[in-house]
Amino acid sequence: MARYTPMIEQYMKVKDENKDAFLFFRLGDFYELFFDDALKAAKELEITLTQRDGGDEKIPMCGVPFHSAENYIKTLIDKGYKVAICEQVEDPQTAKGVVKREVVQIVTPGTVMEGNMLDESENNYITSIDQHTDGYVIAYADLTTGETFISKMKATIQDVISELYNRPVKEIVLPTSFPEEEQSSLSAYLNVTLSYQDETSIPDHFDYLVEGLESKELINGFGRLFQYIHHSQKRFLSHLQAVEYVPVEQYMKLDLYSKRNLELMESIRDKSQKGTLLSVLDRTSTAMGARRLKKWIDRPLLSKETIEKRHAQVESLMTMFFEREALRDQLKHVYDLERLAGRVSYGNVNARDLLQLKKSLAKVPDIKATLNQFDDDLITDLLGDISPYDAMYQLLDSSIHEEPPILITEGGIIKDGYHAQLDEYREASRNGRQWVAELEASERERTGVKSLKVGYNKVFGYYIEVTKANLYAIDDERYERKQTLANAERFITPELKEKEKLILEAKDKSVALEYDLFVEIREEMKQYIPLLQRLAEQISEIDVLVSFAFVSEENNYLKPVMNDTQVLAVQGARHPVVEHVMQEEFVPNDFFMEEDTDILLITGPNMAGKSTYMRQLGLLAIMAQIGCFVPASRANLPIFDQIFTRIGAADDLVSGQSTFMVEMLEAQYAVTNASNNSLILFDEIGRGTSTYDGMALAQSIVEYLHDHVGAKTLFATHYHELTTLEDNLTHLQNVHVEVDEQDGEVVFLHHIKPGKADKSYGVHVAKLADLPHEIIDRANYLLQTFESTQSIKDDLVQEQQLTLFEETASESTHQELEVYKDIQNLNLMEMTPMEAMNTLHSLQKRLKE
Repeated sequence: MARYTPMIEQYMKVKDENKDAFLFFRLGDFYELFFDDALKAAKELEITLTQRDGGDEKIPMCGVPFHSAENYIKTLIDKGYKVAICEQVEDPQTAKGVVKREVVQIVTPGTVMEGNMLDESENNYITSIDQHTDGYVIAYADLTTGETFISKMKATIQDVISELYNRPVKEIVLPTSFPEEEQSSLSAYLNVTLSYQDETSIPDHFDYLVEGLESKELINGFGRLFQYIHHSQKRFLSHLQAVEYVPVEQYMKLDLYSKRNLELMESIRDKSQKGTLLSVLDRTSTAMGARRLKKWIDRPLLSKETIEKRHAQVESLMTMFFEREALRDQLKHVYDLERLAGRVSYGNVNARDLLQLKKSLAKVPDIKATLNQFDDDLITDLLGDISPYDAMYQLLDSSIHEEPPILITEGGIIKDGYHAQLDEYREASRNGRQWVAELEASERERTGVKSLKVGYNKVFGYYIEVTKANLYAIDDERYERKQTLANAERFITPELKEKEKLILEAKDKSVALEYDLFVEIREEMKQYIPLLQRLAEQISEIDVLVSFAFVSEENNYLKPVMNDTQVLAVQGARHPVVEHVMQEEFVPNDFFMEEDTDILLITGPNMAGKSTYMRQLGLLAIMAQIGCFVPASRANLPIFDQIFTRIGAADDLVSGQSTFMVEMLEAQYAVTNASNNSLILFDEIGRGTSTYDGMALAQSIVEYLHDHVGAKTLFATHYHELTTLEDNLTHLQNVHVEVDEQDGEVVFLHHIKPGKADKSYGVHVAKLADLPHEIIDRANYLLQTFESTQSIKDDLVQEQQLTLFEETASESTHQELEVYKDIQNLNLMEMTPMEAMNTLHSLQKRLKE
């Protein structure tokens, strides 16, 4: 085996303990990577790969500067990798042999703390999943804010994926025994980093985190997550909040299909926020409010009391325009209190962070005063007692300079008057500099050399510089030559060296004392972390409610009425996102479903607005149940426990499933999990197979929903034959999209009316798409032929069925059927015109016989 240098052996030992991470090994002003890490990092970071002598052989190496390492770490984290930071942990000047080095932190996608690696409007969750006989335990933590919560689900892995889908989960911690097939599903559908931890114990001094958890399963579930965070971060996590148990049954359930199809926070087309419900509702003023809005959209409420409380708060904020706008302006000056508290706990907060915290606290009294101008207790109580924040503000106001540097080791952080000893050092330093300035002036006057100057550099300290042309004037024995330059000589004097010592000692002691004082202030601020987290929660809730009020007024939204029955009555409903982005006026529509009406069977042409009509009901329900007003002129809504969708055509390349299979899986999930309090939105079920197969499946699904589920269902279809179901299914009603047709041209009115549509207008849509006229003309001809043929076939089949009740069928009926079959078998494209004429003559003759 090759022999390596002691330093490389030290590297290999540390790397062996961190095999799943890039090891950033500190050497002087660089983090170096070796062996396979170097080969892979050079490619991922696009940096130069080189070599170094490692002992018996040259080894691959690459490196990044210490001062800019954060950007390189971010690149690796964004790609799903982990980075272990290995630092020197002893003074190189006192070390014997190789300087001792240890991993001080492992940065992973779920444990990022640095601001430039984070999206300020989005949480950064790390999650653990434990599998049990009756389901799964899912624990969450956001290290940047200290938020922790846990849920338990009696469900399948697909339900777990639905729960996590669209949620900002960046890393999932699993036991090593977790099934590999389920690991693959998590990684493929959620695009997250998977990590492993088997230890589940909670240290005694962290028992307070799990005091509210009742079962061992929940405690172990969070314990696994805690142990992973503790081992990777290697520091005291004092900002973690007590774990909150979140019962999933208290919130509307949205499977991943519904989250995707309704485009709540991510568009189907390009995965951006543009064209989503979030893009319409987000008028928040703080990063905390933006994150809370996403949580509310992800978990619509089921409690009628809580929903109506939010509606009342939004209504109050809407009625007092000037006070609401004052709140919006004040909130814009509040920084991210949640993440500032996290940085305080982590020990990576700087003076500018604390200055942001002080400025935010300064706005709290103004916000409280504005809230008190409202007559509604639901508004005035949004921010509680603000007196506990006074001590925090006073500490920061008296200590931190108004324009501090970024680095906390350079001085200039602490205000004058905060600490007596620091003031003495500063005075000595200032007096010393004044003495130097006076020395320069006096020596110029004494020697007559106007160009004489007193300067300073880090190598020689303070000096007196005289140009060579003026050396004749220097006859003072106190001048000791220190350095010769091309055009000047530099001197020192005993008095200057003595003063230099006093000045530099004062400066060094001042900077060191400032650093110690800053650390003391930072440690003292840790006791206020729970207060800051509570304030952040209150401010973020105010921010979201103000955003709802602003959006509702700007877009003419209405306060909905929530009922305990299954009545659905909405007038003048609009699609919030389509209305927001379209140039022309949106055509509103109504939804009326009495308690005994479960299914609206929607027919009409493509492009007429069936999908938009269905989606807008789903979005209205979600908006109402998160506490926002809705785009309608009147809205009386039931509280839906779940929303299921089957909208749009898409395959699933991850699992190798076709479009039709995805369609069937989405349908299966809905019909087997929906209750009579659910909302189902089905668009074109059965279109992925042959006509009769699809029609049979569609009818069967409608009948099953009608007879066994009882959920409010919007079922759009091109199978006009299904409209006859209204005659037999008492809880089904036909509606259609209105179309105006004149002289072969159609205008889609996008308006829903009772009754059924008579045709699909597919060729007209193709014409609107500007297909070549040859295609359109041929399609029209074929359509007429098909419709005529189908009519003949239906008549013949009907006559044939009638003969089953007679003793014998008529000869003419049999003859016509035979001729019809011969026509079907003709291959006109291979016949000459003469052959076609002869065949037609023969067929006509047979029919006359």
